[in-house]
Amino acid sequence: MITLYPAASRFSANHGWLKSNFSFSFAEYYDPNNIGFGPLRVFNDDFVAPQNGFGAHPHNEMEIVSVVLKGQLQHQDSTGNKEVLRPGEVQRMSAGTGIIHSEENPSPDEEVNFLQLWFFPDQQGLAPSYEQKAYDQAGLKNNLLPVVSKRDANEQIAFINQDLTLYLSELEAGKSVSFKQEPGRKIYLFVIEGEVTLNEAHNLNKRDAARITEVTDLEIKTGTGASFMLIDLPGQ
Repeated sequence: MITLYPAASRFSANHGWLKSNFSFSFAEYYDPNNIGFGPLRVFNDDFVAPQNGFGAHPHNEMEIVSVVLKGQLQHQDSTGNKEVLRPGEVQRMSAGTGIIHSEENPSPDEEVNFLQLWFFPDQQGLAPSYEQKAYDQAGLKNNLLPVVSKRDANEQIAFINQDLTLYLSELEAGKSVSFKQEPGRKIYLFVIEGEVTLNEAHNLNKRDAARITEVTDLEIKTGTGASFMLIDLPGQ
């Protein structure tokens, strides 16, 4: 089953310095029928004004992944990490038993746009940890490039405490990629830019999403070009 969620169906909030779009229940938005998809609990598309951000705040028992699409995002946490995340990099933080962190846009004049995803970990009580990895942006071209994974983590793929793999892709006009998944798992697909068609039947545009179950073979094609994220998730 492929269920489409248009960009306009997301909950949007505008706080002036922060514009947010929530794909699942979060903060002031609560829908008991839209709590998550498998272990994917949060998928936020945030825009933060220059020299603004989220001050120090706590998290626990959650795997948090951030991907910057434009601009830069400065991370600082209670375990001593302080780094700036830019396009071409991915950040993974395991909140575990508890961590305090802040996220701010250090630029004096450029807005930052980033995606932040929260996943339930596959075990509780982990020690907090953090890593930031750069990936080969050329490897996105007409390819599904893994950037976060439990099974395949390496020097360019961030490790996560959940049986999932997060891929990024940039398709040129007229190109396609195929994805084959083990039975019983789920796929979440989010179009960052452009337009794609899934299995010749389902059309998605910029910021649209698809929640996919009981489909083991997926073809993703574009007529005009697209960038997107695909997440291979366990079926729980």
